[in-house]
Amino acid sequence: MPVIKRYANRKLYDTQAKRYVTLEAIAEMIRRGADVRVLDHASGDDITAQVQAQIIFEQEKRGGGLLPRTLFTDLIQTGSEKLNELRQALTPALARPLVDAEIERRLARLVERGDLTEKEGRRLLELLTAADETPPGFTDADVERVILERSLPSRKDLERITRRIDTLQAELDQLMRGRAKPQ
Repeated sequence: MPVIKRYANRKLYDTQAKRYVTLEAIAEMIRRGADVRVLDHASGDDITAQVQAQIIFEQEKRGGGLLPRTLFTDLIQTGSEKLNELRQALTPALARPLVDAEIERRLARLVERGDLTEKEGRRLLELLTAADETPPGFTDADVERVILERSLPSRKDLERITRRIDTLQAELDQLMRGRAKPQ
């Protein structure tokens, strides 16, 4: 896990690569699947959520974001309640690939142990993951066309939005804790 230290001058230092990095470099690490952790050098506090929120802010500022301004307005007005609603709405769509991968892993293990033949394993996998198949009479191109016509988000878009929501949730929670402290 890459550990980044943020110094008082706001510079970010990658302790593994032993070099200074930018927010964009951290964003790229996250896109590649790294579980990046950012620590304040002076206090040792984990400020990962703040840096992730800053990355999202910079992306939104450049116009590359997917989230409408009204969503941010709602999030600020309703606080963490709205983020929880969004997370609950997106979780089922994002959980399916994980479930399918687990089914495939377990069936492969049964085949390896000899409890199922390879043919039986393939057939069970087809039956258990059939909900993801293209409807009869439709090609993958038909499905893609319908998705584009209706401006529906892709699985990748949903995953990116969920990561952003998690980051915003953590940032809001931190801000709310800061407000609750007596001055």
